[in-house]
Amino acid sequence: MEFSSFDEMISAVKARRNKKMCAVVAAETEHTLEAVLEAYKDGIIEPVLIGDEHMIKEYLEKMAGSAGTMTVISTSSHEEAAQKAVDLVHAGKADCLMKGCLETATLMHAVINDKRMRTGKIMSGMMTLEIPTYHKLLSGTDGGITLYPDLNQKRMIIENAVEALRALAVSCPKVAVMAALEMVNRKMPETVDAAKLKEMNQKGKIKDCIVEGPISYDLAVSKEAAQLKGYESPVAGDADLLVWPDITSGNLATKALMYSARAKSGGCILGAKVPIIVASRSAKTEEKFLSIVIANAIADNWGNG
Repeated sequence: MEFSSFDEMISAVKARRNKKMCAVVAAETEHTLEAVLEAYKDGIIEPVLIGDEHMIKEYLEKMAGSAGTMTVISTSSHEEAAQKAVDLVHAGKADCLMKGCLETATLMHAVINDKRMRTGKIMSGMMTLEIPTYHKLLSGTDGGITLYPDLNQKRMIIENAVEALRALAVSCPKVAVMAALEMVNRKMPETVDAAKLKEMNQKGKIKDCIVEGPISYDLAVSKEAAQLKGYESPVAGDADLLVWPDITSGNLATKALMYSARAKSGGCILGAKVPIIVASRSAKTEEKFLSIVIANAIADNWGNG
């Protein structure tokens, strides 16, 4: 059963009693360690903390009294920390990666340049939101990786997110391919792509989901708006996934929901051998904790869908 809130997801992940190994890269940052400690105490992850050993232990002593049984690996640079994390994945000692106080580009450079991390899938970001005015969790893709995806890249981005959502208990995700209006306009390429993606889904080229598009935001999340416009679709008012036409629209919409609509959020990068958490260094502890929960749930089934 799909989750209506993050609390439901957290409870489900805790109930699995299946702790994932999470390699935290450049872990010497307070907000990151706060989120990691919370997930560790809840039995969600077994952290491997990589970076400046002295600073990491200093923070842990301040917050928890000691490092306890958590593994701390000392490295002398962010580049070394990122490579060590990637090596742990290949050794079967890390089920997900998490960014600490290093640049996303530094971590992703280590991931992308290591052929063992590749799966043949596109790299794409998925954010999941709990919006006070919506009846269930709502995800969006891709607001962080691909700048202006073409039709084939959008197809692969959808496939990544559908696989992740199925791991998050959404058996048949309802996918809304976003545009400013719900009809094809040749002067608006995103509407043309949306119609083609819907056709691909109908022909079985995009599986395990229902794709609708082009569709506007109001119709995707409001049954009332859809009824008023006479728009009939199983996705209308009940979308699980919003597919953004480009990185700018996805980034702006997600941040607007977070900062102006009080949406809670968490997310990760999909497409590599394991989920990768790259929450901003300025992100609050809650967002980083929720990202850990999401990555943990996805890691259970990533690559098995």
